[in-house]
Amino acid sequence: MTAPHPRSRRVLALPLGMAMATALAFLPNITASAAEAAPTATATTTAGDATSLSYVVNVRPGHGPSARVKKAIAEADGTIVTSYDQIGVIVVHSSNADFAKILRAVPGVESAGNTRNAPLPAQSTDDMGTPKVLSAREVAAARAADGQDPLEPQQWDLAAIKADKAHEVSLGSPKVTVAVIDTGVDDTHPDIAPNFDRAASVNCVAGKPDTADGAWRPSASESPHGTHVAGEIAAAKNGVGMTGVAPGVKVAGIKVANPDGYFYTEAVVCGFVWAAEHGVDVTNNSYYTDPWYFNCTDDPDQKALVDAVTRASRYAEKRGAVNVAAAGNENYDLAADTITDPVSPNDGTPSDRVIDPTKCFDIPTQLPGVVTVAATGAKGLKSSFSNYGLGVIDVAAPGGDSTRYQTPAPPATSGLILGTLPGGKWGYMAGTSMASPHVAAVAALIKSTHPHATPALVKALLYAEADATPCTDPYDIDGDGKVDAVCEGTKNRNGFYGWGTVDALAAVTK
Repeated sequence: MTAPHPRSRRVLALPLGMAMATALAFLPNITASAAEAAPTATATTTAGDATSLSYVVNVRPGHGPSARVKKAIAEADGTIVTSYDQIGVIVVHSSNADFAKILRAVPGVESAGNTRNAPLPAQSTDDMGTPKVLSAREVAAARAADGQDPLEPQQWDLAAIKADKAHEVSLGSPKVTVAVIDTGVDDTHPDIAPNFDRAASVNCVAGKPDTADGAWRPSASESPHGTHVAGEIAAAKNGVGMTGVAPGVKVAGIKVANPDGYFYTEAVVCGFVWAAEHGVDVTNNSYYTDPWYFNCTDDPDQKALVDAVTRASRYAEKRGAVNVAAAGNENYDLAADTITDPVSPNDGTPSDRVIDPTKCFDIPTQLPGVVTVAATGAKGLKSSFSNYGLGVIDVAAPGGDSTRYQTPAPPATSGLILGTLPGGKWGYMAGTSMASPHVAAVAALIKSTHPHATPALVKALLYAEADATPCTDPYDIDGDGKVDAVCEGTKNRNGFYGWGTVDALAAVTK
């Protein structure tokens, strides 16, 4: 889960030296290189609609937009991009500043709102850094025991959730697919190619599916975030590089981040609907839906975004998918009475706003039915940056942390998480973005073991099989004598670790 600079989510308590090595892990809403070329327009943008915005119009599901609604959209200077009749979400472009207000007064319209503040295309921002990429020399020097992939000794996270032991029993079923709804996946990577599900992959950036071959891949100027996530889930156990948590399952790429790094509502809706209709068993969502970190339901525009993404994620679950999402990297207590959000809207002019987290939601992370994941470091403690909250966090998993705060046992040398990067590379990142794919992969192992399990049963097993992890009290992760976060709850369920740390071995043996 992420945020870019200067629209960045605050990452607390990481040493300055960590910032460049981990920035993209915290910031998948950014491009890959500070020296890249200027952004280009998306496929849906023309030279004449520089002031056009994108909207979602929500109507009763199942019937499509009525003639009255279609007429109202046209009369309000709107153009329908696509309509997801299954869930009653219409994607519209309009340059009329009053478009949403007009549509909300139309009979049959349940909610309507703009999905962004910047004109199409969104404005880009500067990068903060890049992942810590392994050099060719480091890859060549890797040594592993018999039966291990060369880089596996650096993956302390596998042993942390007993994935190494699980692999002795099962690698997962190729009949199970995890969709990475993210910045795109480089399916040509040698660790990803053997397990890639092309039929379940798509580009949803424009708010409607683009099935052109390779459309799901990130360009050279885009974030490697989705590729890293995909490798964490299902990098093949093939003697090449690293090993995924579920190296026998399939992984698909559903690209929803535009070239400027924004995850807008229409793209996210498209991603969930595509997953629902293409046999996906698990979705991983390591992002928040731009431009609002928290979407407040007492604001009519933001309410429309909550409605649209809720409909889409529920539809995916109804069709058989378990939806897993990252909790965020600001060390927020998501169960607090109030939270100050300083970054919204991140494509406009943000300002400090105090929100009520029972009425304002990080989507899809805080939506009903979504598995919300906190991050842990190499010592098994909550990562310094990870959001938390009693009743909000469902489970925890390795997401990495400053090596100084949580140093892994040898032979691993970095407290971050190793993953695949575009162009056949590997590198380290950290964030709840890295924790969520561990949980998605364990859910895929459960689905492999219990192929007929419903999403509700998979989630029940995920929680029941998790290793209960008691509160860290006091939590002084940087050792400066000050409490950095307060954990509430019991050993069996608390605000730092939810029901506990996920257990891959239990997933394939119980």
